[in-house]
Amino acid sequence: MINQRIKEIRKVIKNKKLIVVSKNRSIDEIYEAYRIGHRDFGENRVQELIKKYEQLPKDIKWHMIGHLQKNKVKYIVPFIHLIHSVDSLELIRKINSVSEKNNVKTKCLVQIKIAEEDSKFGMSPEDFEEIKKHLPNYQSINIIGLMGMATANVNKNQTKKEFDFLHEIFKKSNNLNTLCMGMSQDYKIANECGSNMFRIGSFIFN
Repeated sequence: MINQRIKEIRKVIKNKKLIVVSKNRSIDEIYEAYRIGHRDFGENRVQELIKKYEQLPKDIKWHMIGHLQKNKVKYIVPFIHLIHSVDSLELIRKINSVSEKNNVKTKCLVQIKIAEEDSKFGMSPEDFEEIKKHLPNYQSINIIGLMGMATANVNKNQTKKEFDFLHEIFKKSNNLNTLCMGMSQDYKIANECGSNMFRIGSFIFN
Protein backbone atom coordinates (compact mmCIF):
# COMPACT_ATOMS: atom_id res chain seq x y z
CA MET A 1 0.00 0.00 0.00
CA ILE A 2 2.79 2.46 0.91
CA ASN A 3 4.56 1.68 -2.34
CA GLN A 4 1.37 2.27 -4.34
CA ARG A 5 0.64 5.57 -2.62
CA ILE A 6 4.15 6.88 -3.27
CA LYS A 7 3.82 5.90 -6.93
CA GLU A 8 0.52 7.77 -7.07
CA ILE A 9 2.15 10.91 -5.68
CA ARG A 10 5.06 10.56 -8.09
CA LYS A 11 2.66 10.62 -11.03
CA VAL A 12 1.69 14.14 -9.94
CA ILE A 13 4.97 15.66 -8.71
CA LYS A 14 7.28 13.75 -11.09
CA ASN A 15 10.92 14.13 -10.01
CA LYS A 16 10.37 16.85 -7.43
CA LYS A 17 11.43 16.18 -3.84
CA LEU A 18 9.08 14.10 -1.69
CA ILE A 19 9.49 14.10 2.09
CA VAL A 20 7.65 11.18 3.66
CA VAL A 21 6.28 12.46 6.95
CA SER A 22 6.98 9.67 9.40
CA LYS A 23 5.81 11.30 12.63
CA ASN A 24 3.85 8.89 14.82
CA ARG A 25 4.75 6.03 12.44
CA SER A 26 6.40 2.81 13.52
CA ILE A 27 9.89 1.66 12.59
CA ASP A 28 8.33 -1.09 10.46
CA GLU A 29 6.25 1.42 8.50
CA ILE A 30 9.30 3.57 7.83
CA TYR A 31 11.29 0.51 6.77
CA GLU A 32 8.59 -0.31 4.23
CA ALA A 33 9.16 3.02 2.51
CA TYR A 34 12.92 2.66 2.97
CA ARG A 35 12.98 -0.75 1.27
CA ILE A 36 11.49 0.68 -1.92
CA GLY A 37 14.26 3.24 -2.06
CA HIS A 38 12.90 6.24 -0.20
CA ARG A 39 15.43 8.13 1.92
CA ASP A 40 13.90 11.48 2.93
CA PHE A 41 11.75 11.39 6.07
CA GLY A 42 10.24 14.19 8.15
CA GLU A 43 9.60 14.41 11.88
CA ASN A 44 8.01 17.22 13.89
CA ARG A 45 9.28 16.43 17.40
CA VAL A 46 12.94 16.42 18.35
CA GLN A 47 12.69 13.53 20.82
CA GLU A 48 11.03 11.22 18.30
CA LEU A 49 13.42 12.34 15.58
CA ILE A 50 16.47 11.44 17.66
CA LYS A 51 15.02 8.06 18.62
CA LYS A 52 14.37 7.13 15.00
CA TYR A 53 17.75 8.43 13.87
CA GLU A 54 19.41 6.11 16.36
CA GLN A 55 17.33 3.07 15.33
CA LEU A 56 17.26 3.41 11.55
CA PRO A 57 19.89 3.25 8.76
CA LYS A 58 22.28 6.18 8.65
CA ASP A 59 21.77 6.91 4.95
CA ILE A 60 18.32 8.31 5.77
CA LYS A 61 18.06 12.08 5.29
CA TRP A 62 16.14 13.44 8.25
CA HIS A 63 14.04 16.60 7.97
CA MET A 64 12.90 18.58 10.99
CA ILE A 65 9.46 19.79 9.89
CA GLY A 66 7.92 20.94 13.17
CA HIS A 67 8.32 24.10 15.20
CA LEU A 68 11.85 24.08 16.63
CA GLN A 69 12.65 25.50 20.05
CA LYS A 70 16.07 27.10 20.44
CA ASN A 71 17.01 24.83 23.36
CA LYS A 72 16.50 21.74 21.16
CA VAL A 73 18.74 22.85 18.28
CA LYS A 74 21.89 21.29 19.75
CA TYR A 75 20.36 17.80 19.66
CA ILE A 76 19.70 17.67 15.92
CA VAL A 77 22.33 19.84 14.23
CA PRO A 78 24.99 17.07 14.18
CA PHE A 79 22.90 14.86 11.87
CA ILE A 80 19.95 16.80 10.43
CA HIS A 81 19.66 17.07 6.66
CA LEU A 82 17.27 20.04 6.53
CA ILE A 83 15.38 22.18 9.06
CA HIS A 84 12.09 23.32 7.54
CA SER A 85 10.79 25.65 10.22
CA VAL A 86 13.11 28.62 10.74
CA ASP A 87 10.77 31.41 11.80
CA SER A 88 12.87 34.04 13.58
CA LEU A 89 16.25 35.73 13.54
CA GLU A 90 16.84 34.40 17.06
CA LEU A 91 16.50 30.83 15.79
CA ILE A 92 18.85 31.58 12.89
CA ARG A 93 21.44 32.84 15.34
CA LYS A 94 21.07 29.73 17.51
CA ILE A 95 21.33 27.29 14.60
CA ASN A 96 24.36 29.17 13.30
CA SER A 97 26.07 29.12 16.70
CA VAL A 98 25.48 25.40 17.29
CA SER A 99 26.49 24.56 13.72
CA GLU A 100 29.71 26.51 14.11
CA LYS A 101 30.56 24.54 17.26
CA ASN A 102 29.89 21.27 15.40
CA ASN A 103 31.87 22.37 12.34
CA VAL A 104 28.88 21.89 10.01
CA LYS A 105 26.82 24.13 7.76
CA THR A 106 23.14 23.47 8.41
CA LYS A 107 20.64 23.73 5.58
CA CYS A 108 17.35 25.42 6.45
CA LEU A 109 14.10 26.70 5.03
CA VAL A 110 12.52 29.92 6.25
CA GLN A 111 8.88 29.39 7.20
CA ILE A 112 6.60 32.14 5.91
CA LYS A 113 3.14 32.46 7.45
CA ILE A 114 0.62 32.31 4.61
CA ALA A 115 -2.32 30.72 6.47
CA GLU A 116 -5.07 32.58 8.29
CA GLU A 117 -4.85 30.29 11.33
CA ASP A 118 -3.22 31.74 14.44
CA SER A 119 -1.90 28.27 15.29
CA LYS A 120 0.41 28.27 12.27
CA PHE A 121 3.96 29.47 12.82
CA GLY A 122 6.06 31.50 10.42
CA MET A 123 7.43 34.97 9.85
CA SER A 124 5.80 37.68 7.79
CA PRO A 125 7.14 38.51 4.32
CA GLU A 126 8.23 41.88 5.71
CA ASP A 127 10.23 40.22 8.49
CA PHE A 128 11.84 37.92 5.93
CA GLU A 129 12.95 40.90 3.84
CA GLU A 130 14.54 42.43 6.93
CA ILE A 131 16.20 39.17 7.99
CA LYS A 132 17.74 38.68 4.55
CA LYS A 133 19.94 41.69 5.26
CA HIS A 134 21.50 39.88 8.21
CA LEU A 135 22.09 36.45 6.65
CA PRO A 136 25.65 37.19 5.42
CA ASN A 137 26.63 37.48 9.10
CA TYR A 138 25.82 33.81 9.69
CA GLN A 139 28.21 31.59 7.79
CA SER A 140 27.28 28.26 9.40
CA ILE A 141 23.66 28.28 8.27
CA ASN A 142 22.55 27.87 4.67
CA ILE A 143 19.06 29.19 3.88
CA ILE A 144 18.16 27.28 0.71
CA GLY A 145 14.46 28.06 0.39
CA LEU A 146 11.05 28.83 1.81
CA MET A 147 8.28 26.76 3.38
CA GLY A 148 4.64 27.57 3.96
CA MET A 149 1.44 25.80 4.98
CA ALA A 150 -1.94 26.82 3.64
CA THR A 151 -5.02 27.31 5.79
CA ALA A 152 -6.57 23.94 6.58
CA ASN A 153 -10.01 22.87 5.37
CA VAL A 154 -10.76 25.79 3.08
CA ASN A 155 -11.79 25.97 -0.54
CA LYS A 156 -9.27 25.30 -3.28
CA ASN A 157 -9.28 28.90 -4.46
CA GLN A 158 -8.02 30.19 -1.13
CA THR A 159 -5.41 27.44 -0.91
CA LYS A 160 -4.19 28.36 -4.40
CA LYS A 161 -4.13 32.05 -3.49
CA GLU A 162 -1.95 31.36 -0.45
CA PHE A 163 0.44 29.13 -2.39
CA ASP A 164 0.66 31.64 -5.24
CA PHE A 165 1.50 34.34 -2.71
CA LEU A 166 4.43 32.34 -1.36
CA HIS A 167 5.59 31.46 -4.86
CA GLU A 168 5.82 35.16 -5.70
CA ILE A 169 8.04 35.77 -2.66
CA PHE A 170 10.17 32.80 -3.70
CA LYS A 171 10.60 34.10 -7.25
CA LYS A 172 11.87 37.43 -5.94
CA SER A 173 14.56 35.67 -3.89
CA ASN A 174 16.98 34.69 -6.64
CA ASN A 175 19.44 32.90 -4.37
CA LEU A 176 16.90 30.31 -3.16
CA ASN A 177 16.25 26.97 -4.89
CA THR A 178 13.68 25.18 -2.70
CA LEU A 179 10.00 25.98 -2.32
CA CYS A 180 8.30 23.58 0.09
CA MET A 181 4.50 23.66 -0.12
CA GLY A 182 1.91 20.93 -0.14
CA MET A 183 0.79 18.17 2.20
CA SER A 184 -1.56 15.22 1.86
CA GLN A 185 -4.68 17.30 1.34
CA ASP A 186 -3.28 19.95 -1.00
CA TYR A 187 -0.13 18.70 -2.70
CA LYS A 188 -1.77 18.71 -6.14
CA ILE A 189 -2.60 22.39 -5.81
CA ALA A 190 0.89 23.13 -4.48
CA ASN A 191 2.40 21.35 -7.46
CA GLU A 192 0.40 23.57 -9.82
CA CYS A 193 1.61 26.64 -7.90
CA GLY A 194 5.31 25.88 -8.32
CA SER A 195 6.28 23.84 -5.27
CA ASN A 196 9.34 21.62 -5.71
CA MET A 197 9.28 19.94 -2.28
CA PHE A 198 6.29 18.19 -0.69
CA ARG A 199 5.71 16.81 2.82
CA ILE A 200 3.21 13.97 2.74
CA GLY A 201 2.37 11.50 5.49
CA SER A 202 -1.25 10.59 6.13
CA PHE A 203 -2.03 9.94 2.47
CA ILE A 204 0.89 7.49 2.25
CA PHE A 205 0.37 5.63 5.52
CA ASN A 206 -3.42 5.65 5.79
